[in-house]
Amino acid sequence: MFLPQLPLGGTPRRETVPFAFVAEADSFRSNVTPPPRERLSTPELVGRTLVGLTVVAGLVGSLLFGMPALETSHSPAHQEQSEASDGR
Repeated sequence: MFLPQLPLGGTPRRETVPFAFVAEADSFRSNVTPPPRERLSTPELVGRTLVGLTVVAGLVGSLLFGMPALETSHSPAHQEQSEASDGR
């Protein structure tokens, strides 16, 4: 097991950057360019477009069908009564 040695002054020395490789990361940049991205084929592009349109149509449809359910009616003529209270 390695034990750290104190310098002759008795106090441990401190590094300004705990991980020196992080500070020197810019000097190790590669000059190799990655290969260009492959273009999507026509069926892949059509498929992604259809999936996107389906998701958007589902969101719009849920808003259209959900908005009437969220509306509150303020008219006093529209009161709900249960059938059990009719005989009383």
